This record gives sequence, structure tokens and C-alpha cells, in this order.
Amino acid sequence: MFSGMNGLGSFDQSMAMLEAQKQKQAESLRKLETQTEDEKLREQTDAFEAILVKTLLDQALNLDDGLFPKAPGHDIYQSMYKEQLSEELAGGFGYSDTLFNWLKEQENILKNGGIYKPEQNNQKSEKMQDAGSLDVEKGFE
Repeated sequence: MFSGMNGLGSFDQSMAMLEAQKQKQAESLRKLETQTEDEKLREQTDAFEAILVKTLLDQALNLDDGLFPKAPGHDIYQSMYKEQLSEELAGGFGYSDTLFNWLKEQENILKNGGIYKPEQNNQKSEKMQDAGSLDVEKGFE
């Protein structure tokens, strides 16, 4: 009698988890639709950096110890830990920024027929030009 109820309870729980997963996927799809091309590119370069960091962590955190036996599921837990750690660290090592900037330059070259032209809407270069013109006009006082 109780085993039948447990089966229904686990079925309901599975259905609830499936529904929650569908809602999460729908939300991520809406988020992707509203993202700009640069945000999508940044997300992909961060994902690439996460793969690189995970490869480094796999080698660096190779904690095999012959003295103590591994607990069941140890390898799965370690893999999940390294994957989560690499996703959190992604974007902080500079690989993502370098790749993003290089891809944007390649896009710029393709847009301009094979000639690199710095973008005129770059706020950083405008600030530097403004600062330079102020120094020239006012001098060093």
C-alpha cells in the first residue's frame, strides 16, 4: 500500500522537476533573444576560457593518493567541483578578454574590406583624445 503511494509521490516530484526545468529553459531562451551580439560573444569567450581553466584544474588538482582509498562517487564529485570552479573563475584570467578583442578586430576588418579601422564610437579613445586636447590647449600649469 505504501509502496504505491511512494511511486506516485516520486512521479509527481519528477513532473515538478521537469516543469521547473522547462521554465528555466524558457527563461534562458528569452534572455538569449534580448542579448546583443557583443553580450553573446562575451558569453561564448567566457565559456571557452572556462574550458581552458577546467583543463588546467584537472592537471593541477590531480589528488590521487594511493594510501587512502577513494569513496564511492569521488571522481564524479571532483569533476563537478572542478567544472563549477572553472565556470566561476572564467573571465578573470584574461583569455576571454583577449579572444573577445581579437574577434572584434577580425569583425572590424571584415566590415571594412580587409582594412583595420579603429571604431569611432570607442569611448576610451574619445576620452583619451579629449584629455590630450585639453593638455595641449592649457599646457602644464
